[in-house]
Amino acid sequence: MSSKAIHSSLQDQINYIKEKTGNSIDVVIRKLQLGDGKGPNAAVVFVEGIADSKAINDFLIESIMNNSSIHNSRSIFEFLFEEVVALGDVKEITDWDNLFLSLMSGESIILVDGAQKALSASTRGGEQRSIQEPGSQVTVRGPRDGFTESIRTNTALIRRRIQNPNLWLENMKIGSVTKTDVSIMYIKGIAKDEIVGEVRNRLKRIEIDSILESGYIEQLIEDQAFTTFPTLYHTERPDMVAGNLLEGRVAIIVNGTPFVLIAPAVFIQFFQSVEDYYGRADIATALRFLRILIFFISIIAPAAYIAVTTFHQEMIPTQLLVAIAAQREAVPFPALVEALIMEVAFEILREAGIRMPRAVGSAISIVGALVIGQAAVQAGIVSPAMVIVVAITAIANFATPAFAVAISARLIRFGFMFAAASFGFYGIILGVIILAIHLCSLRSFGVPYLTPMAPLILANMGDTIIRLPLWAQKKRPALISSDNENRVGDHQKPKPPEGRGMVNSVLEKGDQDEN
Repeated sequence: MSSKAIHSSLQDQINYIKEKTGNSIDVVIRKLQLGDGKGPNAAVVFVEGIADSKAINDFLIESIMNNSSIHNSRSIFEFLFEEVVALGDVKEITDWDNLFLSLMSGESIILVDGAQKALSASTRGGEQRSIQEPGSQVTVRGPRDGFTESIRTNTALIRRRIQNPNLWLENMKIGSVTKTDVSIMYIKGIAKDEIVGEVRNRLKRIEIDSILESGYIEQLIEDQAFTTFPTLYHTERPDMVAGNLLEGRVAIIVNGTPFVLIAPAVFIQFFQSVEDYYGRADIATALRFLRILIFFISIIAPAAYIAVTTFHQEMIPTQLLVAIAAQREAVPFPALVEALIMEVAFEILREAGIRMPRAVGSAISIVGALVIGQAAVQAGIVSPAMVIVVAITAIANFATPAFAVAISARLIRFGFMFAAASFGFYGIILGVIILAIHLCSLRSFGVPYLTPMAPLILANMGDTIIRLPLWAQKKRPALISSDNENRVGDHQKPKPPEGRGMVNSVLEKGDQDEN
């Protein structure tokens, strides 16, 4: 598409638009006569479906047709801009590139015969999905609204929670073909300028033909590509995005998807739930310990069973060892092959349940697991103990809060199984050491992945595995936020009334009334 200037003839303008859009039927061109039939010819152009037809009719076409004061074509655009067009965002366009970019974004274009420029009026709208409860991050306590596929709806949901002028929003177009709207949102004065600049630069360096979902952005701007662990956090909950912005992080919002990216991300962040901050600190701490335990169970449970039954039988109590040996007597395969058969079978059932329609997907997963597990035991292919271990592992994997980390655990689990089959518990320990070294080597926009545990930052340890009460969390993350670290004022710790207390005062008053 050329960037030449707009033609002066209205008919040439209309013909060029039809040529460039292939005379598409959803590109609506409404011809008008300005100035009650005495002014120049004009046209309003918009794309049906992504533009708000009601706003176009009520505040654009009707305003132009009902205004009889337009006679002088020399000041026509100034007159339209100031007195006729009853819409908020109106701007002038002088070249075809910007005209088509605005048109395909849902804006309406006003063309006037004899003028080599056009007006763009903000009429973005059309049919959109309403705000609903997030489907991937369900909580017991907390807001029920979730992001939609509209970028402006998503930014509005965040601004409703952070009503501060320092909440800045920057927009850019990415994708040579799709021209997708991508916005970065951060709180000026809290977010580090270096991190904001790095996010901005990485987005501007993207050269690709299309951006259809935020996953495209995630793969193009992450620090480390060859790792199973996510280095950017994605969520469809506005309250979670608001909480991360208040810690100094940057949100990346992509038009057309309800999933917002948050950068930088750290490892412990994927084991935290937004409702941890809505309830008591001791309960949230216990749940976080449980989630860490669940994560390790989902990684090493089958490997531990393989190691114990293959190399370390002396670690099993005698009665349990006899029971397991009796179960495995009819199984023709070693423990590794037995585990691989069941793990692959469960992965097939899990994937089939996701791809099937919702009405039958869950039923297929449950019934298939029961039937296959029972049939495999009766056929002597696997032992009952292995079915129990694999089932517990699958349930633990589902209990991991972040789906991206749960997928990583599913892949890493197979590596631990092979290590356990080769070296027993020594292989598992070696795998844990390699995993820890790999996690320490990861970065997310320059921030160490295991912060604040490695490197150790004691001031920020109150919101990791242990969640201190809100009144005790006075510092923002040191490596993420700027110098503005104070979050909670002094003397916020709850305490009972001073003096004798309210109960004693009420009792004394009651005694006096009786006397």
